[in-house]
Amino acid sequence: MTTIPAHVAITEAAIGGKALLLLFVWLISASAGAWLTERKGYGERTGLTLGLLLTALGLLIALLLPGRPGSKWRAEGWLPRRRRRPT
Repeated sequence: MTTIPAHVAITEAAIGGKALLLLFVWLISASAGAWLTERKGYGERTGLTLGLLLTALGLLIALLLPGRPGSKWRAEGWLPRRRRRPT
């Protein structure tokens, strides 16, 4: 049975934590970009593509895109209202 020295496991864990953080940033920027561009009237694919290919820069580009006339972004504002449940 082969054992791995302790210093090797710690090094791999430090690299894994950074990779996990970058993965979360990548996924959050893609989903936020898709949500933003869908609200701005461009469709989800535009924001998803920007977020997946350009990560945080793609999210910034999605924020800078102007809202199309008649889009949810122009009609409801940047943050949608929460609907109340009927009582």
